[in-house]
Amino acid sequence: MDLTCDKSMPDLAVIRVYLETQANPCFTLLYNRYATKVYGKCLSILKEESLAQDATQEIFLKIFLNLSKFGEKAQFSTWVYSITYNFCIDFIRRNKKLGELFTDDLERAPDHPDEVQDEELLQMEVNTLRHVLNDLPVGDRMILLMKYQDDLPIRDIAQMLEKTESAIKMQIMRAKAKAQKIREVLERNETVKRA
Repeated sequence: MDLTCDKSMPDLAVIRVYLETQANPCFTLLYNRYATKVYGKCLSILKEESLAQDATQEIFLKIFLNLSKFGEKAQFSTWVYSITYNFCIDFIRRNKKLGELFTDDLERAPDHPDEVQDEELLQMEVNTLRHVLNDLPVGDRMILLMKYQDDLPIRDIAQMLEKTESAIKMQIMRAKAKAQKIREVLERNETVKRA
């Protein structure tokens, strides 16, 4: 059996070879595949380049140290994103920049319980979407990024955040409602500017 890694190999094959040989080129290959994505996630959550760079390095150290624990129950990319999101959540909590990130309390529910359709979020102009995401609380932004940017199933998000699937569905619904309100305010402001 050939125990070398090359760019054409799928993640699981690279991981198996690395675990068997401890060959640095295998881990470097995984790093090169995911470092930019992990950095992008960290930057979107932590909002500072230096923090995102440091977080990316620490996340890959965590991945390196725990690669033998990757159980192949999920895709490797899902496992990497899980570590990334959890690291960023822990970082924010440790630094007490925010209160509770993912609250379940009903007093924070949107004024109107109507569900915002996915199409409304997906049809936003990129610039508007960027503003909306930046104005959302970090917990809401993260859960929408998990669902719509990373295309993670509700089951995986629930597992990552250690919540029930129904709690995740409710949080996504609330986050979409908040995003819709922010969008409406932005559009009203644009209309006023043009008038």
